[in-house]
Amino acid sequence: MIWKEITIDTTEEAVEMITNFLHEAGAGGVTIEEYVDNNKPRDTSLGQWFEIPPNDIPEGEARISGYFPDGTDIDSVIASVKERIAELAGYDIDAGRADIAVKDVSEDDWANNWKQYFKPLRVSERLTIKPTWEAYVPESEEEKIIELDPGMAFGTGTHPTTSLCLRTLEGVIQQGDEVIDVGTGSGILAIGASKLGASHVLALDLDPVAVSSALENTRLNGLEDRITVVESDLLSVLKQESAELNVKLPVRVVVANILAEIILLFVDDVYQALQPGGYYIASGIYKNKEQAVEEALLAAGFEITETAREEDWVAFVARKR
Repeated sequence: MIWKEITIDTTEEAVEMITNFLHEAGAGGVTIEEYVDNNKPRDTSLGQWFEIPPNDIPEGEARISGYFPDGTDIDSVIASVKERIAELAGYDIDAGRADIAVKDVSEDDWANNWKQYFKPLRVSERLTIKPTWEAYVPESEEEKIIELDPGMAFGTGTHPTTSLCLRTLEGVIQQGDEVIDVGTGSGILAIGASKLGASHVLALDLDPVAVSSALENTRLNGLEDRITVVESDLLSVLKQESAELNVKLPVRVVVANILAEIILLFVDDVYQALQPGGYYIASGIYKNKEQAVEEALLAAGFEITETAREEDWVAFVARKR
């Protein structure tokens, strides 16, 4: 099958927003390439193995490619995406050049080639992410394996925002906790929380592609009875009866790995969703938005108990007073 590949050269800061624009425009898949410094020292304290192909992308920049079925009105898609990229400046997001190129590619050129670089990855003391197509033997009984096939949804654990969330979850989750995962993507955080001892996780996403992916990954891990995946946002969930969601509101932990601009929109909703003393893990925050998110959390009544950083990304662990 032939697909139309739309490639956008942008900044790392704008990656998640532009990726979302392509999905909403009907992309059948999206790939992301970022700057690679193969001489950069990498954290291998947990046995991580890094196999990253070199590229010509400048530091701080990224290349995003969206794939559309042959016959798609590509001119219309490009016009729509360009318009939405132009709006990012109003959110103080620098999209860089945002140059767009189009070409025809065969399905085999993109659908499976990326898999050769996605290897089992130990992201914390207890959590290892294992692609479904890779063989891996746990080193101990304490090591928990997250089986994952991300498909077209965001969340493989290799991006700093996801690994930050998983590591901070490990320090927060207690046996029997009920958890809400906002913007679940591939479902990786919901699965991680369940593996760490959560009794039930409510995984939310507004993207039907993500919902489908999260449902499949939940099934792959045998956690259908402990993870409920719902196409929704947090505010809509707060208005529903808890019995429909398989968690009792308020919960002890909320985790959100989404853009800072979105995090800022529902800080008060998260506060409402949490028990007194409960924890909010907020990730997906680029360094230039750290102060704004911190101020919003404090203004809502949270106290920040931990600030974790990896590369240019930040995650907060905030406790409801």
